[in-house]
Amino acid sequence: MENKTLKFPKGFLWGAATSAYQVEGGNRNDWSEWEKKNAKRLAGEAKNKWAKWQQKRFPEMFDPQNYICGRACDHYNRFDEDLDIAKSLGLNAFRISVEWSRIEPEEGKFDEREIEHYKKVLEAIRARGMEPFVTLWHFTNPLWLEEIGGLECSKFPFFFCRYAGKVFGRIGNFATYWTTFNEPTVILLNSYLIGAWPPTKKNIFTAFRVYRNFGKAHDLAYDMLHKMSESVQISLVSAINYLEAKNKNSILDKLSTFIAEYIANGKMLRRVKHKNDFIGLNYYVHKKIRFPFYQERYKKNTSDLDWGISPGGIYHVLKNLRKYDLPIFITENGLADAEDKKRAKFIKDHLYCVHKAISEGADVRGYFHWSLLDNFEWDKGFWPRFGLVEVDYKTMERKIRPSALEYAKICKNNHLQT
Repeated sequence: MENKTLKFPKGFLWGAATSAYQVEGGNRNDWSEWEKKNAKRLAGEAKNKWAKWQQKRFPEMFDPQNYICGRACDHYNRFDEDLDIAKSLGLNAFRISVEWSRIEPEEGKFDEREIEHYKKVLEAIRARGMEPFVTLWHFTNPLWLEEIGGLECSKFPFFFCRYAGKVFGRIGNFATYWTTFNEPTVILLNSYLIGAWPPTKKNIFTAFRVYRNFGKAHDLAYDMLHKMSESVQISLVSAINYLEAKNKNSILDKLSTFIAEYIANGKMLRRVKHKNDFIGLNYYVHKKIRFPFYQERYKKNTSDLDWGISPGGIYHVLKNLRKYDLPIFITENGLADAEDKKRAKFIKDHLYCVHKAISEGADVRGYFHWSLLDNFEWDKGFWPRFGLVEVDYKTMERKIRPSALEYAKICKNNHLQT
């Protein structure tokens, strides 16, 4: 990169992202019950799932307690402290999710105290001069819903829309940007095609039912919330990988890549394209596709999860999203880096590529780093460290990492110094 100053558009949103279950603690839902039954198994499988260098560096992966979310980061009680940190880093936006199982612990019965809690969180975000982004569903379901079929239940769109209306009716005026679902394709893959996440069903027909329910629920919620507010901006958040043919001279590899792109990256976006006010993009992974559909992760300069770091991938993804003619917010982008040796460069390199895409016509209006805090990373538990802020899970002490201070310089100046 040349040594120069790259300015971002006026009003660009600089943020960090969190999700309720991963940081709040004290939740009881489908995931909390699943992890209790599977923690011992996940700890036992670690020796075959992770490389020797990862096992040596992160021995906590062999402890079943690693896979129990428990109090997580205790963000539910410490949100003021965490938002003060976010503000100190120069952030002008902050992404949260609302936990459905707290709001509606029993079917049709809404907990007003919990709604009031999220109102206080949004007020606290606003009071610190940050723009809230609110996600209504980030992977977890209330137990009553799971007992009647969860995401595949025929009434799921109705239940979700009722919940969304209740939440928005009470706290909708505290946030302009709302997203219905976070990464529905990730759930389709991990829960219904691979069968590794709750409810651990491996059935392509069930996956298709869930896909239809996601689409219908999003449509219903979009229409309802727009009737409730003229100014609200609504989307769903898509996990989009950069996919390229393993052999660029192979017609079969290129065909396989086209099909994978069409289904994995584009199908859900096309399904909701007329009911999206912006695109929420989560970018993490670069994959190479070999016929028929073998996926090989890009492996250069890997993170603690052995995911290759590929800043150029976000440039290609953003350029491809221009066809939807919608504003784009990068709602998640980050890496597991416990020693904080790669995060600062990761951020700068990705933002360099984001700026390049903007200069070539991509309407990118914000960037949210994943995550503000180290947190509970689903079936991997606590050992992957994604936070700008390190969390001591025993004492709950927060410690700002050096990379966060480098990110803060960019946020406060609205430019990247290369």
